[in-house]
Amino acid sequence: MLITHDTRRALDAVVDLVNTAPEHETAPDGLADLRALTDFVRKHEVSDVGVLSEFDLSAVRRIRGRFAGIFAARDARTAAGMINELVAAAGTTPRLTDHDGYDWHVHYFAPGASIADHLAADCGMALAFFVVAGEEERLRRCEAPDCRRAFVDLSRNRSRRYCDSRTCGNRLHVAAYRARRKEATG
Repeated sequence: MLITHDTRRALDAVVDLVNTAPEHETAPDGLADLRALTDFVRKHEVSDVGVLSEFDLSAVRRIRGRFAGIFAARDARTAAGMINELVAAAGTTPRLTDHDGYDWHVHYFAPGASIADHLAADCGMALAFFVVAGEEERLRRCEAPDCRRAFVDLSRNRSRRYCDSRTCGNRLHVAAYRARRKEATG
């Protein structure tokens, strides 16, 4: 599956956005305030964003929940319906652009769109490409028992199981190794 730079950036943004949600009631919110939203926008180099407000923060948190639903969708039809609603509500307006040293690519948000509509349009379309390609199963949640972070499995054989192999994957592999050694010596 060919993934262009703008689609990859949108995928990274949507995964990070979903992963800002608190994992449980006592966990901190990764979008706790306007500064966190501003940092998110800066980290992901989201273009054409004006001055952010509390309204923007609230709207981004709402679409974050809708994106989380897409990662949890039980099938392509469900994911497609959720993506269609999200993208339509954003007032999608495809246009070609070549800003900031990037070659031609498509932005799906309307000029002057809010940050929430911007993310809904561009990130929603990035996820739509996966459904169109029959690759929606690549939109996953970490299989570690104590982690449910979202990720996009871009491995060649669709075998990635953990959000980060250096943390969740290694931790579980080490635990399994220790359990086997304990059993063998016990």
